[in-house]
Amino acid sequence: MRRLGLTIVLGAALMGLVAARAPRTVQGGATVTGRVKFTGAKPANAKIDMSEEPKCNEKHKTPATVQTVVGAAGVLGNVFVYVKSGLPATAKYAAPAMPVVLDQNGCEYTPHVLGILVGQNLEIRNSDPVLHNIKAKAVKNRPFNISQPTAGMKTNRAFSAAEVMVALECNVHGWMTASLAVLPHPFFATSGTDGSFTIKGLPPGTYTLEAWHEKYGVQTATVTVAGTESKTADFTFAAK
Repeated sequence: MRRLGLTIVLGAALMGLVAARAPRTVQGGATVTGRVKFTGAKPANAKIDMSEEPKCNEKHKTPATVQTVVGAAGVLGNVFVYVKSGLPATAKYAAPAMPVVLDQNGCEYTPHVLGILVGQNLEIRNSDPVLHNIKAKAVKNRPFNISQPTAGMKTNRAFSAAEVMVALECNVHGWMTASLAVLPHPFFATSGTDGSFTIKGLPPGTYTLEAWHEKYGVQTATVTVAGTESKTADFTFAAK
């Protein structure tokens, strides 16, 4: 009986030690919403000449333009907003089983700016009846360069380390670019055409948020949340 009791005590102690050392998922109910604003003269989004690819060109009812997305009401889309710091060092988040989809449609990447978790599958699709060649110019992850010569093709890739940002481009069509953020947590969003974004499920804490735009650089903000409350964090980028 003494041996059994000692075994139970030692087993419980060992389990407690393992649990204390094991990374843990930290979720909460707080929400941060905001809007990315733009000040200064609104730039004209440059038109893209797709005449060399009529199959792509015919998918656009109006001439295609670069995807900077400056709205008419002084807002900025395609800004990637994420928690840069503030989460517990022991927090760990499992990669979702559902892949993130990057589509090539009309000789454009959709979405143009996106996020993915470390270890999560990126499903790259070709929805065009033309050759695309996708190049990931990663630094902290293994770069790749893959070809998709026909419509309907799908290729999966995953990333093993956090990296903000990974530049994506098509070696066949020079105007095709996208930006991918690889993060160890799910607290990120991309601003829409109205400049708005929402980050949900934050645990209580004080966080540094970073807003990244491919042309206008980065802005940061600090926000403190508790419980299930909602807080606002706006960003402003200026014309260059």
